[in-house]
Amino acid sequence: MESKPLISIITITFNASATLLPTLESIWSQTFRDFEHVIIDGASTDDTLALARAYPDVRILSEKDRGLYDAMNKGMRLAQGKYLLFLNAGDTFHSADTLQAYAERARRRDDIIYADTVIVDADRHILCKRHLTAPVSLTFDSFAKGMLVCHQAFMVRREIAVEYDLAYRFSADYDWTVRCILNANPQRCTNLGRIAIDYLSDGMTDRNKMKSLRERFRIMCRHYGTARTVVNHLGFLFRAAGRRLAR
Repeated sequence: MESKPLISIITITFNASATLLPTLESIWSQTFRDFEHVIIDGASTDDTLALARAYPDVRILSEKDRGLYDAMNKGMRLAQGKYLLFLNAGDTFHSADTLQAYAERARRRDDIIYADTVIVDADRHILCKRHLTAPVSLTFDSFAKGMLVCHQAFMVRREIAVEYDLAYRFSADYDWTVRCILNANPQRCTNLGRIAIDYLSDGMTDRNKMKSLRERFRIMCRHYGTARTVVNHLGFLFRAAGRRLAR
């Protein structure tokens, strides 16, 4: 019987032929090889599956689903790795040794391993660093200030991973990260201190920004209380205004 891989990389796709290839190339150019790549596809009608099948070791499930987070739950159930990392179509590892850096901490059985992210365009040009920076230490209270770690840069030991709450359409990833942190030992959450992910600025959340922000507000109230969330949002508004003035 083959041993299970250390890391499962899970990619969600639907008619993603225009964006999937950089993701595939990024994954299979990694210097670290003890991983599996699982693609959960929503019954694409373009060339997505043909691109994926060009890589013989990719595990593919293609069927209709109830949306992005339903597909992510399917990916977790199918994954065999000891750690879970989501890297969706269009997103890539920042360098060829990124997965090796995650693996070094995974071998020490950290609960959560995380890093920073840059935003790229469709031509893979870096637009900017993500405006929220991964904290030096990760605790439950960290995410009261927003989603400080990009979902794609957040790798979780599968024993503490929870399923996504399908009651949320746009920000279930924020809720998921908070609940994973609740299951983690803060002493076993490690910031890699590097940029790990190039995030394509064209995702579902980007296209539904206001809906996502309203949903995230509800999730923050659920986890951190309404009063604290309102106060924190006043701070978010001041920071956003400062960023606009600085441009």
